Formats: sequence, C-alpha cells, structure tokens
Amino acid sequence: MSKPLEIESTEQFSNLLKSSRIVVADFYADWCGPCKTIAPFYEQLSQRLSLPNLATFVKINTESPAGKRLAQEYGIAALPTFIIFRDSNIVEKVKGGDPKSLKAAVEKLSSDIENAGAGGSASASGSGSGTTGGIAWRGADLPRGYTDISDTVDVRGLELLNADTDFSVRTLLSKNKPSALEKGKSTSTEKDWVESDTDEQLMLYTPFNSAVKLHTLQITSLPPTEAEDEDEDEVPMRPQTIKLYTNRPHNLGFDEAEDIVPTQEIEIAESDWNANGTATLNLRFVRFQNITSVVVFVVDGDGDGEKVRIDRIRFIGESGEKREMGKLEKIGDEPGE
Repeated sequence: MSKPLEIESTEQFSNLLKSSRIVVADFYADWCGPCKTIAPFYEQLSQRLSLPNLATFVKINTESPAGKRLAQEYGIAALPTFIIFRDSNIVEKVKGGDPKSLKAAVEKLSSDIENAGAGGSASASGSGSGTTGGIAWRGADLPRGYTDISDTVDVRGLELLNADTDFSVRTLLSKNKPSALEKGKSTSTEKDWVESDTDEQLMLYTPFNSAVKLHTLQITSLPPTEAEDEDEDEVPMRPQTIKLYTNRPHNLGFDEAEDIVPTQEIEIAESDWNANGTATLNLRFVRFQNITSVVVFVVDGDGDGEKVRIDRIRFIGESGEKREMGKLEKIGDEPGE
C-alpha cells in the first residue's frame, strides 16, 4: 500500500505498464481546480488498493515534458482524466473529478487485485477468463489509446439474420472466455457461439446507446477441426469477406445490402487470425465517427463449407463525444470561475 507514484519520463511509464499488471493513471495539472479537489480521494484509493508489481497508482503532470507527450499519446483533452490499464491495455477512461465515477471504475478491478494479492492467478490479456465482476476476456490486445466499447451496445436492439435457432445473438458480446478455448470439452449444453443457417451469410445489426467512434473490430471464430467434429455433419468456416454499413435505422436485407455501397469492405486473410482465433480488423477511422449503429454483413466464409461460425465480437474505439485536442480543459468548474 503506497501513495501514487509521480511519473517523470515516458520510459518510466512504459516500463511500469510492463511490470505492473494493473496501472491507474491520473492525468492532472497544477492549475486545475477539480484535479486538486479529487487528489486526496485518489491517494486514499492508492493506499488501499496498490500492491507491488500488481496494482500501481500514478500521477502524470500534463505540464511536464513527459506528461505532455503522454497526454498527446493517450488523447487527453480534459482534466482530470483517469485511465485504467490492465496488461498494458486500456480498460476504462474516467473524465472529470467525480469521486463516485472514479470509485466505480476502480472497484471493478478491486476483486481481481485482492485475489491476485492473496496468491490467486490473474489472467493475462488474451487468455483470461471473464467472469461477472472480473476482467472481460480478450481475444487480442487493444490498439493503444482505445478501449473496448462493446458495453455501449444496446443489446435489446441486436438482430442477427440467418442464424441457426440453437444460438443466441447476445453470446457474441459475452465477456467470458469462449468454451472452445477451455481445456477439455464443455459439459454445458448451451452453445456460446453462433452459426449461420441456410448458407454462409450472416447479417448482424448492432445499435449503440450513444454515438461512438469506432477504431477497430475484433472477431473471434473457433470452428472445430474435422477430427473434433464427430457430432456435426459439416465443419463451419471462419468469416472471410465482411461488409460494414453505418448509421442504419434498422437491419438490412441480404438483397438490399448487395445494392448499397458499404462504409468499408474487409477481406480477412488466414494470417489475420491469432492463436485465440481472433482477427483484429482496422477500420477507416475517419469514416466511423459519430456512429449510432453498424451492420456487420458476413458475405462469405474461408472455405468450401455452407456455414460460418462466430464466437465473439468486440467493438473498439471511443464512447461518447471527445473534445478536440488543443488547450486542456478542467472539468467541474462553472464558467467564469
């Protein structure tokens, strides 16, 4: 248990991200009133939750040379801003000096910190098991400076066309590690993936609760090998051609989609799939600003089969509105103060 560590160089911060499983960073400035107000509360969190090489709380002065570079790198546009890292990846950003918001974000990690500190094993990125109240499983690292915003999906409006009726569309957004990656065969009768039905095409309509900026799409597909697929007539394929359509008021029909120019079309190569069966698809960021919905159209699969399988899907980017870079603003003061 210790006070927050003051970051003096970018190298120091980079090394800390590698050596400490969890890092909570407070981006502040001496002239920022809300920064000063929340500082004692942040110090209390640090003294209560910090553990050597596991959970580290730091302060980054955005007026220092190193702080300016880090603020630019992580897109800090308002002060204070708190960023929570796990295994060098951003898991949450909190803007403003509201103790309740900061506490809620940090408390999500408290059980993981306590379990690991007691001798438990904290899962590494890309191989952890996401359970309720813990850290979500990730099939691949997050792009630096961006977060998983899948929680902003309005699950009530999700719609998946041409899916086998044995599967639930909501499993695509599950935070748990796919059963296909667990050792041994799952004893559960509930399938935690989706497959197409009459052919290899799928049409996923995904609305968001608020406007978002999408940077990356991550798709996990873990079809079994022929040797493992003793109970199935056909081995499903991984997606190959993906078309994305943004800001549609509802899902598209398959014929309708063929007549509309997509926002982006992506061809997934075999080399794009990592050891976790996850492909990280970079989006043309300028085309995915102020997004309220996205349609993911799986046009075909990689192979000669008739079905496509998807285990997980993750939307990576920024939720809500982001201020333009320039002069940093303090959050919490009334105009004129």
